[in-house]
Amino acid sequence: MRKEYNFANAKPNPYIKKLRKQISIRIDIDTIDYFKRKAEETGIAYQHLINLYLTDCAIHSKNINIIWK
Repeated sequence: MRKEYNFANAKPNPYIKKLRKQISIRIDIDTIDYFKRKAEETGIAYQHLINLYLTDCAIHSKNINIIWK
C-alpha cells in the first residue's frame, strides 16, 4: 500500500441516491408466490420486482386502498 493516495481526480459515487438498506419484513406466502411467478415471466429477481413496485408506489404517491373484512 502507498503511504498517500491522490484523490484529486476522484469522482463522486453515481449510485449514492440508490443506496439500499436490508430489512426484515413478513410477507404473505401468496404475495411472494405472485412475485416469483412474475419474476419467471420477466427474468427479473422477485426481490427486485418487489423493490421496483414499492419504489413506483412511493414515486407516484399511490394511496393504499385497504378493505378490512
